[in-house]
Amino acid sequence: MPQWLWAGFWGLLAGSALLLGAAAGYLARVPQRVTAGITAFGSGVLISALSFDLMDEAFHSGGFLATALGFLAGAAIYTAANAYLCRRGAKHRKRSGGQPSESEQQGSGLILAVGALIDGIPESIVIGVSLIAGGAVSWVAVVAIFLSNIPEGLSSSAGMKKAGRSARYVFGIWTGIALVSGLASLAGYAVFSRFSPETIAATTGLAAGGILAMLVDTMIPEAFQEAHEFAGLITVAGFLIAFALSKLAG
Repeated sequence: MPQWLWAGFWGLLAGSALLLGAAAGYLARVPQRVTAGITAFGSGVLISALSFDLMDEAFHSGGFLATALGFLAGAAIYTAANAYLCRRGAKHRKRSGGQPSESEQQGSGLILAVGALIDGIPESIVIGVSLIAGGAVSWVAVVAIFLSNIPEGLSSSAGMKKAGRSARYVFGIWTGIALVSGLASLAGYAVFSRFSPETIAATTGLAAGGILAMLVDTMIPEAFQEAHEFAGLITVAGFLIAFALSKLAG
C-alpha cells in the first residue's frame, strides 16, 4: 500500500478514538470526576509524546531554529484561533458540563464543531509527517493521540448531550472529525514529503506548538475543574506511561 494511504489510515485510526469517547460520553453516565481524570491522563500522555518524540525528532532532523520557529508559530496560530472561537461560544467545548445550548446561543453548535476540528488537525498532521523521516509511522505518537482523543470525545459529547444536542448531531460531528483526521494525516505526508528537513522540522514544531497550546487552553482546565488535587498526579501517570512507550520504541 502506498505511504500516503498508510498516513491516512493511521490518522483515521487515531481519530476513531474520538468516536469511542463520544459513545461513552453520550450513551453512558460517566461521572464528571472520572471524565476529568481521563482527560488529565490524556494530557500527560500528549505532553510526554511532544517532549520525547515530536520535538526531539524535529530537532534532530531540521535543527533548533526551524523547530523553535515552527513551535512558536503553531502556538500563536492556535491561540489566536481559539481566542476567536471562545468569544463565539466554544470556550467550554471539552467540558462535560457548561456548554451553551442552541437556544441560549444561536450558532454555538457550529462553533463547537469548528473548535473540535482545530483541536484535532495538528495532531493528525504530526502522524503523516512522522512517516516522512523513517518511512514508518511513529507509533508512540499514534498511541498518544489515540489515548488523548478518548477523553476529548467523552467529555465534549457529554457536554453536548447536557446542552440538548441530538445523538445524530453529536455522532455526526465526531465521525466527520475522525474522517478529517485521516485526511489531515494523509495531507501531512503528501504535501511535506517533498520539502527539506528544515521545513519538515518546522511543520512538526508547528503542530507540536498547537497541541501544547490546546492542552493548556482546553484539556488541562477541564481536568482541574473536576479532578482538583488529583489532576496533577493523574497527568504525571499519563506522562510516565508515554515516556516508557517512547523508550521501548527506541
